[in-house]
Amino acid sequence: MSFLIPCPHCGPRSVYEFRYGGEYKKRPRPDAPESEWTRYNFLQANAAGEQKEWWFHRDDCRAWFFADRDTVSNRVLRTYRAEEGPGGAGGEVPDSP
Repeated sequence: MSFLIPCPHCGPRSVYEFRYGGEYKKRPRPDAPESEWTRYNFLQANAAGEQKEWWFHRDDCRAWFFADRDTVSNRVLRTYRAEEGPGGAGGEVPDSP
């Protein structure tokens, strides 16, 4: 299904210009047990409804950003720059996927 993603740098663009980077998850600390890293790397919530995701605009600004997207309707509710943090209000910049 084709839809538009409003890139926070470039404006609305076709989803085909982007690369999906996965669900946003807090990265475990470096010395975390192997089981935490396994969950982080391989398990997804894959929940129906609103989800925070990483996206990469590969065809234009080449920037990573966050999108809040409804996985049922594919409607993008909000996008914001990675520098703003996963909540969009600034603060610590998380590691990209």
